[in-house]
Amino acid sequence: MKACFIGLGYIGLPTAIIAADSGVEVVGVDVNAKVVEKVNKAELHIIEPGLDILLKKVVDSGRLRASSRPETADAFFIVVPTPFGEGHEPDLSYVESATRSVIPVLKQGDLFVIESTSPVGTTEMMADIIYAERPELRGQISIAYCPERVLPGNIIYELVHNDRVIGGIDSESVAKAKDFYSRFVTGELFSTNSRTAEMCKLTENSSRDVQIAFANELSLICDKAGINVWELIRLANRHPRVNILRPGAGVGGHCIAVDPYFIVSAYPEESKIIAGARAVNNYKSEWCVEKVVNAILRFELANSRKPVVALMGLAFKPDIDDLRESPALRIADAIVGAGTGAEILLVEPNIKDHPRYVLTDFREAFDKADIAVMLTAHSCFRDLDKECRHCDVLDFCGVFEGQK
Repeated sequence: MKACFIGLGYIGLPTAIIAADSGVEVVGVDVNAKVVEKVNKAELHIIEPGLDILLKKVVDSGRLRASSRPETADAFFIVVPTPFGEGHEPDLSYVESATRSVIPVLKQGDLFVIESTSPVGTTEMMADIIYAERPELRGQISIAYCPERVLPGNIIYELVHNDRVIGGIDSESVAKAKDFYSRFVTGELFSTNSRTAEMCKLTENSSRDVQIAFANELSLICDKAGINVWELIRLANRHPRVNILRPGAGVGGHCIAVDPYFIVSAYPEESKIIAGARAVNNYKSEWCVEKVVNAILRFELANSRKPVVALMGLAFKPDIDDLRESPALRIADAIVGAGTGAEILLVEPNIKDHPRYVLTDFREAFDKADIAVMLTAHSCFRDLDKECRHCDVLDFCGVFEGQK
């Protein structure tokens, strides 16, 4: 079995590595020449615990190599971004481009799978594109949709152990896709059609977005009511059928902050709760900016000087290096651009460099800060003592929740 993975990002590369480790010959394709070069040197270009060791193993064994273009294989996997454009309309240009790139090398008996999160109907749309260019392949290849279900920071385990939903354009496509994934997935493989599988992925992340929005809305209410939201949630969660999530600075990442828009865009009249949750989570970031700007103004009035402000964390969730759709980064951009005159120190311990900002060590920044703004709950931040010095701490993500 030889497989070709189009896209070597946060999902494509780990999946390619796991497939290669299961004995599949894998060629990974990416348009970024630096990514191709690093993979072929067995160097990891993302942060994911344990993945560097596995990458070296499969590259050294010859089971994984990277290339800038697809080549003949038995199975093809589309694992590229699906961002949204203006008006939050889904942008399928990456999926379409990746699909078109493999059309010349497709042959009878091949398997074609889309893993990229996609609006309902995308798999059928890509099938039509394939058949339009290669009509002789109609009924001769298997086409399916199988979205990922992984948590950054625990990807290796979850790629293997999580259940998967596999939706094909026909029963033969489902069977062939299940046969491939059964090589390395020990979780249960559930069969359905492609449209249901596409909607399942969107539903999972929209559900999480709604739950986070409830927590974020509670934090806004509690701030106005003078109530500690963290204590409130701990107490409410003692109810046997209540499980309120943790509020934060908003919602980010390549899934939860994006996928709900694919439903809202297609079904605007029917998706009131989903659209409302997106609005709440987006507003939470704006609310955080307002809080920080007001804290800067209060400090200046009280001390007759501009404060030093440490923005702690830029990643979209704790202990990763992923900045995609990060509310922390949006907040940082807004504060830097607000023209307050404050000295802004930006902190992200999981990346070495940022294309626009100079990064400061988290201990140094916290020590210098007059105002420390906790935007991402990285575990290393919990070692800091907010009572060790007299700075104003705005803890939007519960870093110091347990400190008295």
